[in-house]
Amino acid sequence: MDPSDIKRHGAELYQALLAGQPVPPLSSRAPGMTLDDAYLVQTETVALRLADRHERVLGRKIGVTSQAVMDLLRVDQPDFGVLTSGMACQDGAVLSLAPFISPKAEGEIAFILKHELSGPGVMAADVLRATECVMPCIELVDSRIEDWKITIVDTVADNASSGAFVLGDQAISPSRMDLYTVGMTLERNGEIVATGAGAAALGHPANAVAWLANALGRHGQGLRAGELVLSGSLATMIAVSAGDNLLLRLGGIGTASVRFGQAPGRER
Repeated sequence: MDPSDIKRHGAELYQALLAGQPVPPLSSRAPGMTLDDAYLVQTETVALRLADRHERVLGRKIGVTSQAVMDLLRVDQPDFGVLTSGMACQDGAVLSLAPFISPKAEGEIAFILKHELSGPGVMAADVLRATECVMPCIELVDSRIEDWKITIVDTVADNASSGAFVLGDQAISPSRMDLYTVGMTLERNGEIVATGAGAAALGHPANAVAWLANALGRHGQGLRAGELVLSGSLATMIAVSAGDNLLLRLGGIGTASVRFGQAPGRER
């Protein structure tokens, strides 16, 4: 794809983020767009966000790791996006849905790295050795593409449909538990609306982080010490509305919560 088209699509998605107004799928308007092209568009969009809003990179997110989400979005492989400081929200925060278009929530296991990870050849055991701690996380995903009519190139270009994230109340060493069997429940207004386990994220959440390190390696990048990695949803995405209260429970790790208000702006 021509560099001018990369910049144009990146600017379009950034303006959609600012305006809270979706755009038609890129895949229907640029049918020759490749996955590599889409990651270049993502890079452009993130660069605009960092420069214009003075945000900083906190880490990465892995998307579409569970079969339930793959089926829902009709996508057949994981993807990754960039997490910035403007997406981070405090546990128990009240978020306005005003900046979002069509938000959905996911329950995840977040990794905080103590050592660098760089592919190729990264394995799950390498990830666990490089991890300082894991934390419960609610990710709020959103799409700047109309009606979530996305292919893999649409969601990749749109920074893996990133929205916001809430880290929970505890940080646990992964050596203290089996992340494969960690049970997850996500409650909305006191009702359980999603359940899952660590195995839902590519068979093991550390597998998902290893996939990311190896995927980044193919792009000449890596994961740095101190970075945050969201390892992917453990169940299907849940629609949220103003007034909803979400509570995530991860067995043996902790909880995370968020409430959606109607006032403009975002409390962090």
